[in-house]
Amino acid sequence: MSAAPAERPAAGGPDTSGTATANILVRMTGSGTPEEHIQTEAGPRPAAAKGGVVVAVEAAGVSFAEVQMLQHLHPFPPRFPFVPGYDLVGRIVEVGPGVTGWKTGDRIAAMPRTGSWQRFVALPAKDLTEVPEELDADVAVALVANGVTAYQMLHRLTRLRPGQTVLVHGASGGVGALLTQLAVHHGLRVVATASAAKHDAVRQLGAEPLDYRAPDLAAQVRALVPGGVDAVFDHIGGRGLDVGWSMLSRSGTLVSFDSSVAGYRPGQWFRPHVPALRRTVVRFFARHLGLTGGRRMSMYYVKPGADFSADYAELCRLAAAGVLTPRIAGRHPLEHTARAVRALLDGTSIGKHVLTPGLTTAP
Repeated sequence: MSAAPAERPAAGGPDTSGTATANILVRMTGSGTPEEHIQTEAGPRPAAAKGGVVVAVEAAGVSFAEVQMLQHLHPFPPRFPFVPGYDLVGRIVEVGPGVTGWKTGDRIAAMPRTGSWQRFVALPAKDLTEVPEELDADVAVALVANGVTAYQMLHRLTRLRPGQTVLVHGASGGVGALLTQLAVHHGLRVVATASAAKHDAVRQLGAEPLDYRAPDLAAQVRALVPGGVDAVFDHIGGRGLDVGWSMLSRSGTLVSFDSSVAGYRPGQWFRPHVPALRRTVVRFFARHLGLTGGRRMSMYYVKPGADFSADYAELCRLAAAGVLTPRIAGRHPLEHTARAVRALLDGTSIGKHVLTPGLTTAP
């Protein structure tokens, strides 16, 4: 098998001058494999609408949301074909009528949920947040959806105190690794699950690793924390939520922030997420009837707004101070987007995959 082509920075990097008229974008054309249904094509650069801006993308994230969309298993799937891309970092190259507080050249982050996988993106100005100049683009984009999700679950949803213990599922992933680092920084004891091959990486984050495939996982957690953990952060869903519930202390919180789509047929768009929703509703009423012993369950979904901007600014500060070190699994030019999605599907990654329009393939 021949080696993959080397990747290098494009001459001059992303065009932030505002003069380029050509756009490069990645479309998802249907449900199936990334090799079949992720295509790169040329197109015109968008124009800034009233209240909007055009951004030259420095880095765009690749996440499991796009894996779910590709398999038509996302809870709110867009219609094919569309340009995916949950989050991005870039510079404003055009400002539309009625925009205040932003100007050409400003460095921003945004979480449009779709549309980030292209060289130029049109965005509403109200959904932008500032990015410090000193942060690398791949670090900055890793802090957008993944970082804010981790921060808000820890500090706004559960409000845990130093000295308490949490279980983080998928601690080698984009959200899990940041959540683990934030929890350790907050003075929490972290028990974390990952495949055995990734345990060393989890230990380096300051957590105690366990194999998520272990049939006696709940017993292993109870052996480490006899009184139960104070929070479980679960991105798997399904029956695993019952196992997580059994691991909680009497006042513990189970947080469901995603659902695995493994084993579901493409097109069953909401079905993987029903188990988490059903259990959340049942346990909400059970708790208010005094039947849960003080335990509670919540579902979390990151969204833009004032809290998002404030929390992103704090994450940037922590990254600049060296407290947070987002793990970058790979940096890819737009034409290699299918490879990044394939790596997520195969479960071989540690950290965040990033698309960088300023990268090109060496001849």
